[in-house]
Amino acid sequence: MGFRVVAVAVWVCASLVSFAQQDTQSPLPSSQSESTTTSTPETPSSTEAPVPKLDLTPGPNGKLSQEQMQQLLRVVADKDLENDKLLHDYTYIERDVQHNLDGKGNTKSTEIKTYEVLEIYGEQVQRLIEKDDKPLSAKEAAKEEEKIQKVIDKRKNESEEDRRKREAKQEKEREDGRKFVKEVADAYNFTLVGTELVDGREAWVIDGEPRPGFEPHMKEAKFLSKFRGRVWIDKGDLQLSKMNVECLDTISWGLFLARVHKGTRVALEQTRVNDEVWLPRQLSAKVDVRLALLKNFNVDFENSYRDYKKFRTSTRIVGMSEVKEEK
Repeated sequence: MGFRVVAVAVWVCASLVSFAQQDTQSPLPSSQSESTTTSTPETPSSTEAPVPKLDLTPGPNGKLSQEQMQQLLRVVADKDLENDKLLHDYTYIERDVQHNLDGKGNTKSTEIKTYEVLEIYGEQVQRLIEKDDKPLSAKEAAKEEEKIQKVIDKRKNESEEDRRKREAKQEKEREDGRKFVKEVADAYNFTLVGTELVDGREAWVIDGEPRPGFEPHMKEAKFLSKFRGRVWIDKGDLQLSKMNVECLDTISWGLFLARVHKGTRVALEQTRVNDEVWLPRQLSAKVDVRLALLKNFNVDFENSYRDYKKFRTSTRIVGMSEVKEEK
């Protein structure tokens, strides 16, 4: 699901591997950044250098310098982390369309699934509500309710220690995201292409190409040199409004556990919600993945997101068993 900001390369890698692994167990969002998203960085520790104030004054040539673009993308990435955190304050509808392709790129079959995305005790949960744009059968709907009930029961009975561990894990993931953002800004040479209107709002258009000699500090960042992309940054909010990314070379994980092939593409569009947050509107990708040298995943998918509604903290989600008890 997502599309998170200037860490797109790793986000794409993680998403595709996750997609392939899920498919073997049963069966998006960005273009240059996105697996890392969450919240505005906390006050730097005494060992960290202070972040310079963002200055977007064009140079004598009327353009932003490489350093200015790097700083800009760091700010946008931090905002994207905050967007990811605020996303958990919303419920919404996600519609996933997957086109399974043959070796020639022709569609063999199409699967459509629509979900209601809920927030239950701090955990986002997908409730399947339609298949191929048709309501679920009574049996399928009951199965989804059972899944939701299991999550509710698990969270209601969660011990204080388990809650602390879960929150600590979430915070570590946010911190890793902040570290990864620094890697992204250093991994590319950026070029300001110009400005364009996106949904009637002016946006900078910036291209990123892998920087020769980049030495990653995080193991996830080693994949950055395999991607290039273009981002559209809203000039008013300094938020990511669009992103396109392309895989430049085949990427492998482990002992041929999974491979993402050259030419894999991902595109993301975001929308402004409630004048407080930018959230995904559409995520599309052309994916060519091989899992364990056995199974190929050659698909096009289009995920759309709509009907964002602010989740009220006073709202209490209950399972069907609790509803029956209250009657």
